[in-house]
This record gives sequence, C-alpha cells and structure tokens, in this order.
Amino acid sequence: MFKENHAFSGFSVDDLQKAKAFYGDTLGLDVTENNGMLQIKIGNSSNVLVYPKGGAHIPATYTVLNFPVEDVEATVDGLTSKGVQFERYDTDDLKTDKKGIARGDGRGPDIAWFKDPAGNILSVLDAEA
Repeated sequence: MFKENHAFSGFSVDDLQKAKAFYGDTLGLDVTENNGMLQIKIGNSSNVLVYPKGGAHIPATYTVLNFPVEDVEATVDGLTSKGVQFERYDTDDLKTDKKGIARGDGRGPDIAWFKDPAGNILSVLDAEA
C-alpha cells in the first residue's frame, strides 16, 4: 500500500523564522517556506516538514533528526564555532566528553546531540558505524 509512497516526517517549532535561519544558515540545509511551513531537503531523501505550533509547542524529548557525518569531531567543532551548543550527559548509561561526544568505542557510533532553537533534539553521528 505504501511501498511506492513518498512519505515524510515532520515536527513543530515555536518560531518559524528562527527555525528557518538555524536550519538554512547554521546547518546549511536547503530550506523553503510555503504556506506558513518549512520544507527542509536533506540529501537525496524526502523533505522534512517543519510547522509552527506557537504557544502550544512542546519540544520533542527524543531525537527528531540524525545527521550521519564522516567526522563527528570535526562536525562538532564546526557547529560549535557557529554557536551550536552540544548536550552533555554523565549517567551510568551515557557519558559524553568535554565536546559533547558520546564515544561508541565498539558499542555503537560516536554521536553528539544538540537542539534547534525550539528545543527539538538533533544529532550528528558517525556515518561509518
């Protein structure tokens, strides 16, 4: 039924213009605005829909977008230089280093989490893992 369908995902933000600047300028993605919503083109995949939710917006408590990259550390450094702040975790199950990178050490990919201006969680992770 859906095998040939071009499905897409979406999530809400509280300020469409801040989201447009973040995804377009800071992350360097192709962003278009139509009918009061954003379409983010990511590589060769389907678009991601970003829609305004205003006062009712609640940031996602899970990762809404994962960006596989060739070099997590270089990507973290590049985004940090643009003002992106990476999350820090220090629990029994999850520890990040001073840059905010959780090292996979054979148990999974190196990964680092950060938030968009609306508080939604995104990640960069090792494309090879």
